Amino acid sequence: MNDYASQPTDQVPSGEQPASEPAQEQPPAAYQPRPSGYEALYRPVSGRMIAGVAAGIAQYLGVDVTIVRVALALLTVIGGAGIPVYVAGWLLMPDEESDQSIASELIGSLQSRPN
Repeated sequence: MNDYASQPTDQVPSGEQPASEPAQEQPPAAYQPRPSGYEALYRPVSGRMIAGVAAGIAQYLGVDVTIVRVALALLTVIGGAGIPVYVAGWLLMPDEESDQSIASELIGSLQSRPN
């Protein structure tokens, strides 16, 4: 007797093909996942609209950049917090082609000045 209920679910009876896995959806062409093992938050050169803050946050979180842009717009409209958050991201997130943020470069230049 061939009773499927008594067989473990991970085994397929002989002569039958296992069900194929559903195809995974491909992310949109504009989405580029961050390289494996690379956990730094930075402003990418590609995908920018203004300074790349939303694109950098989206890559870091692994979400679509539109979601981050809408969230920043809502923060701006609802309480005005979107603009300071964006400016802080612009100052504190390093550019993809640089290893230092704008704020750290400014602090470094101020510390190297003679008194």
